This record gives sequence, structure tokens and C-alpha cells, in this order.
Amino acid sequence: QAQAGWLQHDFGHLSVFSKSRWNHWMHKFVIGHLKGAPASWWNHLHFQHHAKPNCFRKDPDVNMHPLFFALGKTLSVELGVQKKKFMPYNHQHKYFFIIGPPALVPLYFQWYIFYFAVQRKQWVDLAWMLSFYIRFFLTYLPFLGVKGTLGLHLLVRFIESNWFVWITQMNHIPMHIDYDKNVDWFSTQLQATCNVHQSFFNDWFSGHLNFQIEHHLFPTMPRHNYWK
Repeated sequence: QAQAGWLQHDFGHLSVFSKSRWNHWMHKFVIGHLKGAPASWWNHLHFQHHAKPNCFRKDPDVNMHPLFFALGKTLSVELGVQKKKFMPYNHQHKYFFIIGPPALVPLYFQWYIFYFAVQRKQWVDLAWMLSFYIRFFLTYLPFLGVKGTLGLHLLVRFIESNWFVWITQMNHIPMHIDYDKNVDWFSTQLQATCNVHQSFFNDWFSGHLNFQIEHHLFPTMPRHNYWK
């Protein structure tokens, strides 16, 4: 599931085939049938992220500020001045492991993706999603029963969630987070991204998103060329 996530990311950025139409078709198949999520939902969130990375209220990836975490020096100081405190932020480095990685995919994404598809009447995406769940349950029900199949699905999503959150946060959250200052596009991308050491394992484990700077500057570049 994690590797299928990195693969759909490639198709979503139109970085596999030379024709955009083929990328869009494969994106719907991989994220819909192999992962059970709507392509329209990913596009809606991810395009905002790339347009304004780490810009509060414009990048959906930093929306956990300030309800769960205090992100970035500027926003954290603002909370201190306003004396607003939704969580014990001085301990966020401890409870991050409990709230962030384990919960995002199995608890939040799991219901929201269906809500998104129905609310926006994305019926084709919904059909692809349902094909994933039909295939999954037909495969495992005869062996594990209802409870076992549901348990397996939850376990897979739990492991995937930890994997996904660590990869996506390690190359953005340490960087500059603030309101949109209308800085030029190039500087905005550089301020919000950082790279992680290259190795055969890191490249595979992160879907080459350890080259986050290159990815944000050249989002349609095939991932195996980032190191160049």
C-alpha cells in the first residue's frame, strides 16, 4: 500500500507517460483500485500543497496547527502572544507519535475520502474505490472471516499511516512555516522543503521523496532522475 502510494504520486504528477491522458487514467486505477481512494481528492489537496507549501491556511498539510501541534517559529510565537493553547504544545514531540502517524490514514482519511467523493459527486472515483474494497473482501473473507478481514485492513492502514506520515512530514515540517507572504514561487518552494540522505533503502522507502527540494522545483520530473 505504501509503495502504491508513491506510484500514484508519480502518475498524479504526470511524470510517467509522455501523454497527460495516460497518466490521469493510470492515476485513477492505482489510487482507486489499488488503494481505495479518489484521485480527485488527492488532486484537490496535493495541488494546493505544491502551490503554497507550508503556508498556513493555504497548504492543507499544515492544517493540524494549532488544534494539535504548534508549527513553525512564527505561528508558535503568535499563539504564545495570544495565550491560546489547544494542546500541551511543550510536550508535542512526545504525543506526536500517538496522534500523528498512527491515526491519520485509518481514522481520518478512511471516512473523509468517501465523504469527499459523495459530496463532490465524483462517481467514477467512487466506483474505483468500491472496486478496491470488493476485491479486498472477496480475497480475504474466505480465509479470515469478517472480523479477521476488517482487522487485517485496519492493521494495513495503521502500518501504512505511520510510514506515510513520517515520509511526508520529515521533509517539510522542519522548514519555514508561516502565513502566505506572497514570496516568489522559487523561494517559496525552497523555504518549505529539505532533503534526506540518499541511499538505496531511503530512495525505495520514501518513493524518492527524500529528494523533496528537486521534487518541488520540478514536480513533473520522473523520480529516478532527481539525483541527477
